[in-house]
Amino acid sequence: MNPTIEIDGLRKRFGPVQALDGMTFTVRPGQVTGFVGPNGAGKSTTIRVVVGLDAPDAGTATIGGRPYHSLRNPLGHVGSLLDAGALQPSRSGRNHLLWLAHSQGIKAGRVDGVIALSGLGPAARRKAGGYSLGMRQRLGIAAALLGDPPVLIFDEPYNGMDPEGIVWMKGFLRSLAAQGRAVLVSSHLMSELEDTAGHLVVVGRGRVVADTSVADLIAAASGHHITLRTTAPAEATPLLTSAGAEVAVTGSGVLKVSNLSSERLVALLTSHAIPFTEVAAHRATLEQAYLDLTSPNVEYRAEATS
Repeated sequence: MNPTIEIDGLRKRFGPVQALDGMTFTVRPGQVTGFVGPNGAGKSTTIRVVVGLDAPDAGTATIGGRPYHSLRNPLGHVGSLLDAGALQPSRSGRNHLLWLAHSQGIKAGRVDGVIALSGLGPAARRKAGGYSLGMRQRLGIAAALLGDPPVLIFDEPYNGMDPEGIVWMKGFLRSLAAQGRAVLVSSHLMSELEDTAGHLVVVGRGRVVADTSVADLIAAASGHHITLRTTAPAEATPLLTSAGAEVAVTGSGVLKVSNLSSERLVALLTSHAIPFTEVAAHRATLEQAYLDLTSPNVEYRAEATS
């Protein structure tokens, strides 16, 4: 199976709300693709269309070139975690997984394998209704892995995870992608995706706003400028300007320098005996880059508090 998710021109309306308005992107194997956007941007609706829970008004969503409803034994093609609470609370975690495995013709031995992979072992024989949110997430991940699928979709997998669980989750998602799987992760936690995703699809108002690598998105938002701290700004400014740099004062003894590399800047200051205490290339966070992109597409914005 070709482990690729292809979304092409999806449109979906719920009454007066246009949830999807031409959504188009591809999730390729071998990397974690982050799927991000403000509330109401169309992320959950897109995922529901991919796994056959909603029907689009127009466009297509395919997994390995086929729509979800045509997949025989779908857990062997795509695994998904959409709602960690979708379980029978009186069943143990292990029995929940055994029931799913039986429905797909998966051997019981695989259940114990995914329990170990997800770190669910000590709680596997307890009733799932008593699980914390983080443990329900692990159960949902175990369920997604039952058929050893080449395509995985996770909606907010970090919810309820403690710090150890978040660190585990980031490494686990990267390891799944390194095995050649296509991994789509929808999340609002930019700091976690920055350490996990190689590619990012940013959406707003039902459309794709950006479809690029995380590194390129951060580089574009960083602005390619350098912060210089010096006790001699009056001497440094004309020197750097004559070398083609743009220089702006941002504080006492602090200059913002553009159009000049860090190496060239240090060489100029050193050769002219101009003292400095810091030369730092600016690097935006993924959260800053995301906010810059999605600001015009936020529908639910609270008023600022006084």
